[in-house]
Amino acid sequence: MPEPLLDVSELGASYGATPILQGVDLHIGKGEIVGLIGRNGVGKTTTMRCLMGMLSASHGKVLLQGQDITALPSDARARLGLGYVPQGREVFPRMTVAENLAVGELIGGPKGKKLPEMVYQYFPRLKDRRNQLAGTMSGGEQQQLAIGRVLIGNPTLMLLDEPTEGIQPNIVQLICEVLQSIRKELGTTILFVEQNLETIQALGERCYVMEKGRTVATIGAGQVSAGNIREHLLI
Repeated sequence: MPEPLLDVSELGASYGATPILQGVDLHIGKGEIVGLIGRNGVGKTTTMRCLMGMLSASHGKVLLQGQDITALPSDARARLGLGYVPQGREVFPRMTVAENLAVGELIGGPKGKKLPEMVYQYFPRLKDRRNQLAGTMSGGEQQQLAIGRVLIGNPTLMLLDEPTEGIQPNIVQLICEVLQSIRKELGTTILFVEQNLETIQALGERCYVMEKGRTVATIGAGQVSAGNIREHLLI
């Protein structure tokens, strides 16, 4: 069993008076690639936002390498090594590729090491377009940029929300290969939310299943098959 990195216990969160998360438990070891799956509206994105500190927890605990970060703001979590690629990419459209990546260099994980050249090695298209405005790029290129902007800060744990949504198959394959390389070469731990069956199979070494704001099941190592995923997602 790998050394623990992220421990989440009974995590709860609300939007106003409406409870969304009602008991999320996640236990992720260093260097794992773990999927968070479930049907639409069960709280997957809310979980990611809560882990990143963009939404306050109403109860429960979040431990990163044994440190309680439950009450820390997003910027403090980023400095401790959390990196977040949100659903919808959210690049800065009026800034160039190079300028977007420079924003990522302002935030670093605990090692303080920046990885600009590695980003260009993983995503050569970004190097070719480094002077282009991000808003004029395709969805697949913007997703590469969003991942590169987080990667450049050398995160210990990378959170990705629907990283292959609306992206052409060849770029999906590239993103999966890059994420696997990041884990292998840098030791980065990855937690990802995904609906795409093929992506879940390609990336997920194991998966947590969410339903109605709770983690209700796990798909263990060696069990991430199309049949098991379909059973839990009812697809």
